[in-house]
Amino acid sequence: MNKNIVFLTGFSGTGKTTAGRKVAGLLSWRFLDIDEEISLDIGQDIRQIFSNLGESTFRDLEHKKLLEVVVGDNLIISTGGGILTDPRNQPVMSELGTTICLEASADMIANRLKHDESSEIRPMLKEDLSRESISKLKATRQQLYSQADWTIHTDKLSPKAVANEIFRAIRLLDQSENTEILDIAPKELSSVVETKNGTYPIWVAQGNLEQAGIRLKKLINPSVGYVITDQGANRYAREVQKSMESSGIESHSFTMEPGEEHKKLSTVELIYKWLAERKAERGHAIVAVGGGVVGDLAGYVAATYLRGMPVVHVPTTLLAMMDSSIGGKTGVDLTQGKNLVGSFHQPQFVLVDTNTLQTLPKRILTEGWAEGLKHGLALDKSLLESFEKNASALKKLDLDVTTKLIKHSISIKAQKVTEDEFEKLGKRILLNYGHTIGHAIESITNYSSYLHGEAVSIGMMAAGHISLAKNLLSSDDLIRQETLLKTFNLPIQFENISIDNIKDRIVSDKKRTRGKVHWVLLKDIGSAMTNSEVTDSEITQALKNVSSV
Repeated sequence: MNKNIVFLTGFSGTGKTTAGRKVAGLLSWRFLDIDEEISLDIGQDIRQIFSNLGESTFRDLEHKKLLEVVVGDNLIISTGGGILTDPRNQPVMSELGTTICLEASADMIANRLKHDESSEIRPMLKEDLSRESISKLKATRQQLYSQADWTIHTDKLSPKAVANEIFRAIRLLDQSENTEILDIAPKELSSVVETKNGTYPIWVAQGNLEQAGIRLKKLINPSVGYVITDQGANRYAREVQKSMESSGIESHSFTMEPGEEHKKLSTVELIYKWLAERKAERGHAIVAVGGGVVGDLAGYVAATYLRGMPVVHVPTTLLAMMDSSIGGKTGVDLTQGKNLVGSFHQPQFVLVDTNTLQTLPKRILTEGWAEGLKHGLALDKSLLESFEKNASALKKLDLDVTTKLIKHSISIKAQKVTEDEFEKLGKRILLNYGHTIGHAIESITNYSSYLHGEAVSIGMMAAGHISLAKNLLSSDDLIRQETLLKTFNLPIQFENISIDNIKDRIVSDKKRTRGKVHWVLLKDIGSAMTNSEVTDSEITQALKNVSSV
């Protein structure tokens, strides 16, 4: 990587060209805009090239121009918003330079583009500059943008301020060999989730806990914060509290008993009383520090106490980082099933510190891989390939490799939440691959025999067998799934559970409509679908295939 070649990526309207010219001036470097260079070569603006020659031809021109301009060093290159959709480009950019992504909300982008007279920056939008159109197109690219070396959110920044942030990022990245710098350097956005109620960031980095107070102060500015944690995450809760108090935020902490069996209404009531005793107000903040159980329960408390309080998630387990902390699903369990009581309540932000993974018990760490593998199996083949390629490093918890993969996995979840916040459009439900049978196994065993990720792993194998039976998935791909789950020491069979009991419990699944369960099945690796026509015999046979009996 050449630190003296910097690629600026991001959606149209994030300020790449304007800020790029300014930072090039600050550094006395050359500045190139790939779109401008292509227009000069062809004698047409970008809109005309798309119209006359088509997108495929433009992408070829774009790739060719990228290879041409990466000559020498001390160079700032502004790229088009869709350059990363061509899989040929990211490896070139990663090998030859540093990539900095400029991020902005759909509302801000729409406002900027409507006041931009340039016709060259929006051919893919086809003149539709609505928030909805921008959000939809942006969501398809978000996971690509998340792979940048650095991300800067530009909503509240002037062009000069954006340039200064780019300048600062270049200097910090240029000193990345200095561990002392890394320890103190702030880490920027990994992904952004856009919902009807607003936009929230997700930060992923080593050493992020010390940023909790600063982020709370900047984004929420509460006078008081209520940390909800469990005994397993107490040490990290104290770090978060220390950071909050350093930022002038009064903090209180509630420590619950660990384990899924405590994710129930009686625990919620205890926290309600605790908040009432401390005279909690709507403007105060709930901060969830811990794994998925803590996040689900604290999120539900935040959604319901005083009819809604702001909540922040600081996940400390692998499973919570890659899945449960993102998306706003909150809930508690009933004896009849998992998460049957809950609501959607999006966080103000999510702060991931991958250093917390180093103290996890081996079994807790292992179960977390299931949710990441699920994202790859159901939605992103390239993520699954990353798991296969880096299995050894991931199992050894190489934090550089692990952090990068977590960011990739998070970007997939963030995209689906943005596309389908309330799981009503048939997109977000694809994230539930393996969960129908997984949840049944958990509830039948009273959440004591299998951890969530373990149950989901078994559920994915069962769903894979159903997919095979319906001629959707090949036997080779089913073997590939099984091999990967085994590689990461995840179970692929259940034991000491009646098949009939599992089938009975499945009918309580939340994804049921008009008496039919909406199964998430695979039609290919990285491509999931829903199917509500799974027969009783197909379910029975799949369960037999994943039973140890």
